[in-house]
Amino acid sequence: MGAMAQSITGAGSSAAAPIYRSWAKAYNRSTGAIVEYDPVGSSGGIKKIRQNEVGFGASDVAPSTKELTEGGLVTFPVAITGISPVFHLAKIADGQLRLSGEVLSRIFMGEISRWNAPEITALNPGLALPNEAIKVIVRSDGSGTTYNFTDYLGKVSAKWKSAYGAKTSIQWPEGFIGAKGSDGVAKALQENPGSIAYIDHGYVKEYGLAAAQMRNAQGEFVHPSVSSFKAALANSEWATSGSFSETLTQKPGKGSWPITMGTFVVVPKVASNPGQTLAALKFFAWAFLNGDTLVQENNFVRLPDRVQAAAFKAITSVKDKSGAPIGMALISSLLGGK
Repeated sequence: MGAMAQSITGAGSSAAAPIYRSWAKAYNRSTGAIVEYDPVGSSGGIKKIRQNEVGFGASDVAPSTKELTEGGLVTFPVAITGISPVFHLAKIADGQLRLSGEVLSRIFMGEISRWNAPEITALNPGLALPNEAIKVIVRSDGSGTTYNFTDYLGKVSAKWKSAYGAKTSIQWPEGFIGAKGSDGVAKALQENPGSIAYIDHGYVKEYGLAAAQMRNAQGEFVHPSVSSFKAALANSEWATSGSFSETLTQKPGKGSWPITMGTFVVVPKVASNPGQTLAALKFFAWAFLNGDTLVQENNFVRLPDRVQAAAFKAITSVKDKSGAPIGMALISSLLGGK
């Protein structure tokens, strides 16, 4: 096995890093192949795959059809997760703080700046909110997490949509604390009492962070969890049609988490380095067939069957420069049990 062991490189989404780390360990045990993943952020991952620096790029934002065509790329989703508003308050524990989308948008626009502001107090009767300034921590790098977070804020706040829109990088108000990557956000939150941030849910348990409840589209307060991500997913086109083009924010349905998101892989449609691309595709095909347990263990949600079928279809479209369908050959070999 050692003589045939391959090295697979990927870079991008820090949200997806926990699941890639788990899959990489299991894949190495199974095949001997080594997967090296650099969580440089979604924008960085897209840049690296465009420049053929890695076998796959990872992003929490699916590139548009135009971007894929112009870049000669193929994308497919790998799992579903969520974004959690997290806070650092001395006497308030995980799940005790309640927020609405409107209040959250105003905090991240710098309009609500103290923890005991009337807008927050009204959502938290009986909770002793401190009379202190809110320290706002944000991503300083190009981030798919930021894109999905701002996509959500634009759906609940017309003012946010007009002022900022949905972007991977935001010109934040002066005085906000910038941090690079999800690990950087988690550490900054721990180091700054009185702070609030948004982070990929996989890091909440990893760092022991306190997450807020959010009021969803049904008007109920929910806590971020695998079950609330599943509820949002069930009320989306992902589940009903297999299409994965829409974002998963602010979905209707009982128990739905309002800031749910998918995470994606991007590979060349025509592989200039077919060995590198094929090694990456083998890793993901293996993960789809064997990685469901690891998806759940890392607080992600597996793809619906229809979406996983669409992902396999995307893999089959990958060719080498001679036109040989290397993706199709891979899937055929898997279905043939080879």
